[in-house]
Amino acid sequence: METITKKPLFEIPVHVFLSGGAPWGFTLRGGLEHREPLLITKVEEGSKAAAVSLQVGDELVNINEVPLSGYRQEAICLVKGSHKTLSLVVKR
Repeated sequence: METITKKPLFEIPVHVFLSGGAPWGFTLRGGLEHREPLLITKVEEGSKAAAVSLQVGDELVNINEVPLSGYRQEAICLVKGSHKTLSLVVKR
C-alpha cells in the first residue's frame, strides 16, 4: 500500500537570526537553475543553524531582508557576505 504525504494548505514564514559569524551550519540545495526551490538539506548538530531551529526541508525565501529571486548562487553570495550576523526567512 502506498503512503500519500499531504502538503499543508499553507506554509508558515519563520524568521531566524544567527549571530557569531560563519560557519553557520547549514547546507542549501536547489534553486531556479535546477528548477527546484532553495531548500535547507542539512543542519549540523550543535551549529548556529540548529540553535535557531532551522530544519531540513525549510525553503529559503529571504536573506538579510533581501527577498530572493530563487537562484542558489545569489543565496550563497548573500550568506558568504554575512560576517557577524545572518537573518533568514524560511517557509516551513
